[in-house]
Amino acid sequence: MAVLVYNHAAHDSRVLKTAVSLRAAGAQVSIFAVARSRAGYPPGPGVVGDGVPVRRAPEFELARSAPVLLRLARLVTGRRAQPELADAPSATPPAPWPVPSTGPSPGPPPAPGIVQDLWLRAYRTLSLALYWWHAFRSAASYRPHVVHACDGNTLAPAMALSAVTGAKVVYDSHELWLRRNVRPDRPVAPWVEAAIEWAGVRWADGVITVSPSIATWLRRRYRLPVEPALVRNAPLTAARVHRGGVEDEGEAEAPVSLRDRAGLGADAQVVAYAGRMTTARGLEETLAALALLPSRVHLVLLGYGEPDYLATLHAHAAELGLQRRIHVVAAVQPGDVPAVLSTADVSVVIVRPVCLSYRFSLPNKVFESIHAGVPVVAADLPDLASLVRRYGVGEVVDVSSPSRLAEVIAAVLERPEPYRRAAASASHEISWAGEARRLLGLYSRVLGP
Repeated sequence: MAVLVYNHAAHDSRVLKTAVSLRAAGAQVSIFAVARSRAGYPPGPGVVGDGVPVRRAPEFELARSAPVLLRLARLVTGRRAQPELADAPSATPPAPWPVPSTGPSPGPPPAPGIVQDLWLRAYRTLSLALYWWHAFRSAASYRPHVVHACDGNTLAPAMALSAVTGAKVVYDSHELWLRRNVRPDRPVAPWVEAAIEWAGVRWADGVITVSPSIATWLRRRYRLPVEPALVRNAPLTAARVHRGGVEDEGEAEAPVSLRDRAGLGADAQVVAYAGRMTTARGLEETLAALALLPSRVHLVLLGYGEPDYLATLHAHAAELGLQRRIHVVAAVQPGDVPAVLSTADVSVVIVRPVCLSYRFSLPNKVFESIHAGVPVVAADLPDLASLVRRYGVGEVVDVSSPSRLAEVIAAVLERPEPYRRAAASASHEISWAGEARRLLGLYSRVLGP
């Protein structure tokens, strides 16, 4: 089985768990990803996760692919013409949260000029096309029986592989692809993406997605005879964690305390955020609420983020006088997140519904928080709110009101135990073991006897 994914695959927890589950069921699995040399993931063969083979396609580089165009691009743009493509986490972990200088706070970078903008669009298009070509060539020699296409940007090579090798196709929509959070000024790309997904869904022998609302949307849009299989990105059940350590299920080591990682004392109350630090993830709203909470309450950000966004967030924290109550700690491996989160007091799971994909999302961090046994304060989004209320693992709040968000966080900090007990119970029901059964059930239908 060939798993196609347009990232370096080393930290994509869903891809890794999918590959391991298929291998455990008796399949030979290989991942076809893309290199990110600057992040430490060069092109060529390698292994990821629990020894899963991966072959990374080379990145598009003008210096190698078209040196004449590189010289021309440098002349036209007046700058280095090899854009940095974000593919987190980076090889270098984020530095501790900086103390602002007395000078002006850093702000967002200036908007790119028209030429630079056109160049960046062209570069990203060429990068994706190069990945399609290399993924097709590599996977074709692998002769897979099934191609597992992760998101809409891998459907084109998946369909080509199916046409050449006769392989079946499983489409795994990690988000609502056509309604994801991308720049709105793309006159051509939405039409191309819609055509590819329309063809890919009809070509596919099975469709999988991550939340009930996305499954319903896909079924209605493409008039599917059955709803896509729901396979949520829940953590593995490797150990049951609780405040301060790991209970004795296996030989897991006690987690490194978030307080220790952030340099906080035992009297500090920790509100945790896990994952990518970027816009529309509720960080600005959380800062506004934090300013209304007692000084012993600190926000610890566990993950990674683009330097430009972190600089902007830091400036906002400085404006609110919160720079000493915000702490950035380096990302950990996906499987270690629940254990590290278990030492927090509250986990904020906030997504602003700036696009339909975000509105319908079930973020990884809600499942990681449940497995950590940490109370959740979540945004009032359909699938997210339904899960939090169903299992009683936290509170749902309208995050547009900083005072209301602060009130809810304070109430949960005051009385966390009911939520911790509910999370401990829910973690037995919500785990990758159950999601993998649905994954393998779909594969059984796709492959037949």
